[in-house]
Amino acid sequence: MTFARSLFTIAFLGANTAWAASQTYVLDPQHSFPHFSISHLDMSTIHGRFDKMSGKVVYDAAARTGAIDVKIATASVTTGDGARSDGSRSRDDHLRSADFFNAAEFPEMHYKSSKLNFNGDRLESVDGTLTLLGVSKPVRMQVTHFKCGPNPFSKKAMCGADAEATVKRTDFGMRFGVPAIADEVKLQINLEAYPE
Repeated sequence: MTFARSLFTIAFLGANTAWAASQTYVLDPQHSFPHFSISHLDMSTIHGRFDKMSGKVVYDAAARTGAIDVKIATASVTTGDGARSDGSRSRDDHLRSADFFNAAEFPEMHYKSSKLNFNGDRLESVDGTLTLLGVSKPVRMQVTHFKCGPNPFSKKAMCGADAEATVKRTDFGMRFGVPAIADEVKLQINLEAYPE
């Protein structure tokens, strides 16, 4: 870090005490978006999302430490194939069933961090545990974007991030349709959070 940049950082932290110590942020559900993609028949890629997510982020800019705790409502999954006029089961209904997310028995998917990994000032990845279908496995999320600062409209402190990981769904016991429906699933989480 250059001397000039160090002075800027000291001045910034001094003028913005919200960034100078550990701060808890609550996810903004209107601007936080978990989604996924998966290969279908090795021919095309199906995309889906979850409409309901909640959670908190703890971040200490000076110490470069923090924690992430996110819960995703599995019943909120949607792929653009919802209720059908002919009454047949839609893809979204099938995804909520015991073949896939089993939302009735396991209403939440949970990701909880164990470590935030920085390279200098840049957050590169998050180590944590993903719990799905009652099974917990370590998952590293690669952070493609991370920034904290004042909201340009409200001037309130906020943080935003984009992160992604690829997991094997069979590791969590979700075996239906493999290999026609791929085992590997790309997960992406885009979030914004504001102080608690």
